[in-house]
Amino acid sequence: MRVAITGTPGTGKTTATELLEERLAEDDSLPDLEVVHLNRVLEDEGLYTEVDADRESKIADLDALADWLEDRDEAVIESHLAHHFDADRVAVLRCEPAALEERLLERGETEAKARENAESEALDVILSEAAEQHGLESIYEVDTTDREPEDVADALEAVVTGEREPSAGEVDFVGYLG
Repeated sequence: MRVAITGTPGTGKTTATELLEERLAEDDSLPDLEVVHLNRVLEDEGLYTEVDADRESKIADLDALADWLEDRDEAVIESHLAHHFDADRVAVLRCEPAALEERLLERGETEAKARENAESEALDVILSEAAEQHGLESIYEVDTTDREPEDVADALEAVVTGEREPSAGEVDFVGYLG
């Protein structure tokens, strides 16, 4: 089984997935899944094609990342890019755009980048891409806005174990754009 954990930057993917990773390592009743933090792989393996100076970000080489992931079928893949790859289940972490923008600014992102990500979140960009790639029956939307990381990790654990039903389109932040 392969589970993708995706979402706009700042939704809490890495923090919650690190907590899930600890649980998977410690609890023998949970599936034995490798946890892949894809952004780290991109950096460590140099799997990007160029650097976008305006956005201060690397442009991922999706083909090279797909090749790197090819034999990792029993895995949890965490990244804002995770939904671009084969997965049985896709958890899409969501966050209210104003709260997301604040989180990004607190971690040192530029105002322009924080605003761009908040607008992307309001427009459901990653959710839409994930649904198009994987189908609504494979999507598990998790609103992280007012939740502690442990609570988000609980939701992700429920996705991994099959204890949670698929859900998509329940979170609506389009009012942020008004």
